[in-house]
Amino acid sequence: MLLRKNSEIKSIQGDEGTKIKQYFHPHNTLNGINYSIAQFTLEPGKKSKLHKMSSSEIYYILEGSGNLKINEDTYQLEKDDSVYVPPNSKQIIENIGSTNLRFLCIVEPAWKADNEILLE
Repeated sequence: MLLRKNSEIKSIQGDEGTKIKQYFHPHNTLNGINYSIAQFTLEPGKKSKLHKMSSSEIYYILEGSGNLKINEDTYQLEKDDSVYVPPNSKQIIENIGSTNLRFLCIVEPAWKADNEILLE
């Protein structure tokens, strides 16, 4: 069993423009899982950089509102919405609200730098 407390996890600055708290990843669970889960935060008016991942992702919105563009389609997301992002999809998420946009991102197989390509 491994307990991770949000208050004890330090945020890091992501290359794609977000603040990230990595909860679970194979490297911190003794390779007991094949996915990763992290919390991302975007401040009002901010957006991530256009990127794509070779892994699949699921976003779950914890608070705020945003627009997620996947390839040519745009989805407006609100608290408690979730969305599947297929592997190798061009994607960018923008905070369109007046509060922080916070969301969980589940990546399978687990996120690693080699699987992410910045497109801008």
